[in-house]
Amino acid sequence: MNKETTRVVVAMSGGVDSSVAAALLVQEGYEVVGMMMRLWSDEASGGAEHNRCCTPDQMQSARRIANRLGIPFYVLDTKDVFRERVVQYFIDQHRDGFTPNPCLECNRHIRFDWLLRHALALDADYLATGHYARIAKNAAGGWLLKKGLDSSKDQSYVLSVMGQEQLSKTLFPVGEYPKAEVRRIASELVLDAANRKDSQDLCFLGKNDYRDFLLTYAPEVMIRGPIVTSSGDVLGEHHGLSNYTIGQRKGLGISFSEPLYVLAMNPFKNALVVGTRAELGRDQLEAANFNWVSGAPPDAAFRAEVKIRYRSQPQMAEIRCLGKERVWIAFDEPQRDITPGQAAVVYQDDVCLGGGLIIKLEEEQDGLQASEKAADLAW
Repeated sequence: MNKETTRVVVAMSGGVDSSVAAALLVQEGYEVVGMMMRLWSDEASGGAEHNRCCTPDQMQSARRIANRLGIPFYVLDTKDVFRERVVQYFIDQHRDGFTPNPCLECNRHIRFDWLLRHALALDADYLATGHYARIAKNAAGGWLLKKGLDSSKDQSYVLSVMGQEQLSKTLFPVGEYPKAEVRRIASELVLDAANRKDSQDLCFLGKNDYRDFLLTYAPEVMIRGPIVTSSGDVLGEHHGLSNYTIGQRKGLGISFSEPLYVLAMNPFKNALVVGTRAELGRDQLEAANFNWVSGAPPDAAFRAEVKIRYRSQPQMAEIRCLGKERVWIAFDEPQRDITPGQAAVVYQDDVCLGGGLIIKLEEEQDGLQASEKAADLAW
């Protein structure tokens, strides 16, 4: 590969990771182009005028960094497609009683589809981002998605939506570095973003949290309703289903002979299903819309590690395919936080094999039916 004639578009945000990604590529001799997406933001509920990922300050910072690196810089209007594919997904999932991770959909539809296609339209050979992950090849020449070298910053979980075509056109320059080293490089190069804090919240929420956002865009999920047990007993009243998450114990506002936890949400009857700790843990789940990074599911059941949330620890399980895009996962030990709407992501050592969205299981549906009966009685 002749790096001097290899064009790479870098998705820049004004943050330290994407800034250093661009700097590393320039140092390696690539022809680098900076590109920033202008994303949709929440204004209707009193949120910020600008998306947290593309404020005027961040845009100016990204432009200054591009100028310092001597690379061209462009801004891509991505508001409409982001609103349609990411924000609406977030709203719809809450309406259906799920707990979504919109970063998965952003990577699936925005970064590695919309943005990648625009990069290739500029005759780029690659799209680069500041994600903490690595790309390699296996013995057969296929592309592998690997965990970032810094395990505390690894982002392969939210990149599990990628396939062979996307990986073949993507670079993750900071994936080989620990975060502390990335900040050191930024400081050494006197980049604006050297000491900028990492963003932790959903970018489109502006100054508000997700509850304020949902109160404006999906008020029905914030309506009070009954708290019921899986056997159908009404124990109290909740303050809107989206205020709760699977496994939650505190803040339920009910008294019982032993601690109770959130087991499920029933959006059809606006009921919150609770139960004891013994009822909470499950050792199996089913995931749908499963994406295999290799492009094809395995021929037989196999053992691997599985993460059920971005920050959760991987757990050993047996994985069995129920078709190309459906997977059954049986854990060695019960997991208390299996949450419909989150992703179940499969790993072998440091290689991410793929992931899919956790769906409601049959026994959970039985609990929802009981809660429907209890909800009818309550109202």
